Amino acid sequence: MLQNMITADNDVSVCSNCGKEDGDITNICNKCKMVKYCNAACKKKHRSKHKKKCNRRVAELHDEALFKQPPPKKDCPLCFLRIPSLESGSKYHLCCGQLVCSGCVHAVFTRAKGVSLCPFCRTPAFINDENITKRIEKQVQSKDPIAVYDLGCYYRDGFNGFPHDRKKALEHWHQAAELGNATGYNNIGWAYESGEGTEIDEKKANHYYELGAMTGNVNARYNLGINEGNAGNYDRALKHHMIAAAHGDTDSLKQVKQLFMDGYATKDDYTKALRSYQTYLGEVKSDQRDKAAAFDEMYRYY
Repeated sequence: MLQNMITADNDVSVCSNCGKEDGDITNICNKCKMVKYCNAACKKKHRSKHKKKCNRRVAELHDEALFKQPPPKKDCPLCFLRIPSLESGSKYHLCCGQLVCSGCVHAVFTRAKGVSLCPFCRTPAFINDENITKRIEKQVQSKDPIAVYDLGCYYRDGFNGFPHDRKKALEHWHQAAELGNATGYNNIGWAYESGEGTEIDEKKANHYYELGAMTGNVNARYNLGINEGNAGNYDRALKHHMIAAAHGDTDSLKQVKQLFMDGYATKDDYTKALRSYQTYLGEVKSDQRDKAAAFDEMYRYY
């Protein structure tokens, strides 16, 4: 009987509980997707036996997704170079809804002799709060994830004529995240970690940091690395910082070095992190971006 159960767990054509063979067994474990049953009754009866293996596989699947290299940002629509992973290396323009790299922003600013124009559509910069409000409301209505995220920041800071309202900020970050904005997830995580606009909840903070990291936010990845290190989970902390360093995060590169000095990482780990960091810099580097970074810290891309 034991052998039959072992076979059943590995053979998708056999019910994992009763061993019944049927080519049309489609009642699958909803969590791990590893085993099938001939009906709901068999699934319920087998639950206690399957629970440990199921939880282990669910954790494995979660970590596979969590520690997978996230996709890079899209290329700049003007110079066609990779948009830097850090928010400081690019600027979003409400007039046309385009995210443009710092190099192109600075180049147009220089050619216009200090007049702020959108590098993409050449629309003049904002004049007053009313103008800003009209433009951001237009982009929010079109469900632009960056605009929705920015509106949340305006509410958080009481900026550009919007009232200071942390709860509204959190609501907009949730909306932005649902639309695919990875930074929104990071800000939600920070809100739960710090208690800004909501109650402190470390479990929820970690959950949203993970969502942010998986969708490409470097700061969320760094935060996870720090939290794992503080909890003594140095292997997991190293994995997070290695990924963040490969996407240009200088602080994560420093953390990998510190883990190496403390004996929680190898020399090869630090060498790999340094090389991946340098590779990132090579991919996003341009003369225009260097000039932008020298002109203003907000244009820094590393």
